[in-house]
Amino acid sequence: MRRADKKDEPAVYQRVVLKNASPYHYLKVCLVVEDDSTRLSAVELKQFIITGLNSLYGEVGAALTFDLLKYDEDTLTALLRVYSRGLVKLWSSLTLLGSYQNQACAFRVLQVSPYLLALTGNSRELQLD
Repeated sequence: MRRADKKDEPAVYQRVVLKNASPYHYLKVCLVVEDDSTRLSAVELKQFIITGLNSLYGEVGAALTFDLLKYDEDTLTALLRVYSRGLVKLWSSLTLLGSYQNQACAFRVLQVSPYLLALTGNSRELQLD
């Protein structure tokens, strides 16, 4: 039953886009080094990234705040957190880093998300029994 005073009106849909919903962005990165036996500690990796920021953006870039949340020395894979406004600077400096201790290297950005939970699991890594 319909109410007599209510007209048939089309449904109204509203698209909501949240820009910068999170103050941070998270990057899952992997360092690929020419010599597989090369190992970096977490401190050395962070210093290497700061050096890359410094070489590309100078002292202002080196002052960019980012955190190394998780690091696996065996796979050279790290989880980084950076303020959203500094994401492009960090990502571009990682892309342009090309050598570590006179060895060719490259950062591979595996995943990027404004939500940490999105980087915690990967359905391709799940093993079913």
